[in-house]
Amino acid sequence: MKTKRWLFLLIGLSIFLFSGIWAFKKFNFNSSHTIGQPLDSINGICVYYNGGVNNVTDRNLTEDNYNLGLKYQCVEFVKRYYYEHFNHKMPDSYGHAKDFFDDKLSDGQKNEKRDLTQYTNSSTSKPKVDDLLIYSGTIFNRFGHVAIVSNVADNSIEIIQQNPGPFSKSREVFSLIEKEGKWTIANNRILGWLRKE
Repeated sequence: MKTKRWLFLLIGLSIFLFSGIWAFKKFNFNSSHTIGQPLDSINGICVYYNGGVNNVTDRNLTEDNYNLGLKYQCVEFVKRYYYEHFNHKMPDSYGHAKDFFDDKLSDGQKNEKRDLTQYTNSSTSKPKVDDLLIYSGTIFNRFGHVAIVSNVADNSIEIIQQNPGPFSKSREVFSLIEKEGKWTIANNRILGWLRKE
């Protein structure tokens, strides 16, 4: 009888926990911001607030019908940035954030789906401003994440991002380590970066 009671308690707690995680990722719990509110910008291109990381408003298409992604997901920002800042259209305009990185490519090879040069973390090429950073997925975000490099110093990089979470900042700084001719961004989720060359 005790075992059955513990089993029901465990199942009930699991349902409660997963429901809470789902709701936090879906809805806006930060009353300081509204969905679609501009938070930051780089080169005149805005980062918009999205609330919960899984919130989706609608698909953002350009006037010439190019798919920028789902408002206001991280992918929508980086694709809008590359489209407006570089007039760049990716041949494959769909996919989740982590899909921007092709793990079959070597460091410095052309990523044909994105029409950008791909660098791995670690790379012989130091990250540059405007590079598109790609993160792997996690247990709580299986889709990964993407951001734009907004500043590069000798031993750090700054990124600008959209949809990092309802209470996270649009800018983040990571250590940059150079060792034996290779550059590593000190974050084990960062797969690499893409560059318009």
